[in-house]
Amino acid sequence: MSEGSIQVSAPGRICLFGEHQDYFGLSIIAAAINLRITASGRKRKDRLIKISLPDIGEEEEFSLENELAYEKERDYLRSAINILRRQGIHFHSGWDCLIQGTIPINAGSASSSALVVAWLKFLLESVDDKRANFPEEIAELGFLSEVAEFEEPGGKMDHFSSALGGVISIDFGKNMKVKKLKNPLKEFVLADSLQKKDTTGMLGYIKNHVLQGTDSLKQKIEGFSLKSPLSQEILDGIENLPSESKRLLKGTLLTRDLTAEGNTLFEQDVFDHARFGELLTRQFEILRDYHHISTPKIEQMIEESLRAGAMGAKINGSGGGGCIFAYTPDRAENVSEALERLGAKVYIIRVDEGVKRER
Repeated sequence: MSEGSIQVSAPGRICLFGEHQDYFGLSIIAAAINLRITASGRKRKDRLIKISLPDIGEEEEFSLENELAYEKERDYLRSAINILRRQGIHFHSGWDCLIQGTIPINAGSASSSALVVAWLKFLLESVDDKRANFPEEIAELGFLSEVAEFEEPGGKMDHFSSALGGVISIDFGKNMKVKKLKNPLKEFVLADSLQKKDTTGMLGYIKNHVLQGTDSLKQKIEGFSLKSPLSQEILDGIENLPSESKRLLKGTLLTRDLTAEGNTLFEQDVFDHARFGELLTRQFEILRDYHHISTPKIEQMIEESLRAGAMGAKINGSGGGGCIFAYTPDRAENVSEALERLGAKVYIIRVDEGVKRER
C-alpha cells in the first residue's frame, strides 16, 4: 500500500478443548484459523474516522476529538479507541477505513474478537505505538475493549487466540500462562449451521450456575475449588446440588480434565491424530449432555461428519447454534459435501498465524 495507508488482519479461532473454562480461571486449547478479518485504511487530513463494513451493510463515522459515547450494545470500534486513549495514546489524524472478512458472523468462531484485535492492531500501527508488535498486549487490550468495557461475562481465550495465532494452551489461573504448542494438525471442516446464538446470554447462564454450585461445595468441602481433583467426596457433593448447578459444575470439571488430556496429547513426540479426534467428540458429548449448548441441527451435523469419515467433531464456541468443526485429514471433501447437503455453510480450514500487518 502507498504511504499513509495501513492494512492488517487477524484470524478467527476454533476452541479445541475447554469451552466455558476461561472465565473460571481454567485451561483451554485453541487454534487460530485461516478465516480472517482485514482492516485497511488511508489517512485523512482531518480527525474523522469513517469505516465501511460491507459484510454487515453498515457505515460508521465519528470524530477523534473527544471520548466517544457508545451508540449501541458492544460498540467495539469506539470502545477500542477509548481504551487506547486511557492508555495514553493520542490520535493526530483521521482515517478512511474498510473492515471485512471471511469469518462466519455470530457463529462461534470469534468474529467479534478478531474484529477487535485487527482494529486495535490497525490503531496502534496508525500512531507507531510499539505495542503493535506485541501480540500479548494487543490481546489484553482486546479483552478490555470487548469484555471489560461492557461488563460482559466472557474471558480472554478469543483475544489471545487471534493475537498469537497457531495452537495455544492457556491456563487462566491467578498468574495466566500462555504456551504455544506444536502444530501437527491437518485440515478441518468448519460448518456454520446458520442458527444464530445468544453468546452473552449463554455465558451468563452457565457462569452463574457454576459459581453457585462452587460456593455451595466450598461450604461443605474444605478447600474445594474448580481446580480440585475429582474425588468421590466431590462427586457426592455435586449430586446434592440443585439440578442446573449439578450438571453444569460436573460438565465444567469433566471438560477441565479432558483439556488436561489434550495438553498431554500435544506434548507427545508422535501426535496421535485418531485419539485427538476421539477427544474432540468426547468434548462435544460433555457440552451436549452437561452444558446443554447443542441443538438438533448441530447434533445432526456432528453425526453426518463422523459418518462421512471425520476423525472427530464438536460444536465450536459458546453454543446454542453457530458452527461445528470436524477433524478431516484426507477426508475434507467428503465431509464438506455431507454437511452442505444439510444446508450448512462450509469452509475447509487450517491452523493459521496471528494478527499481522499485511503491508
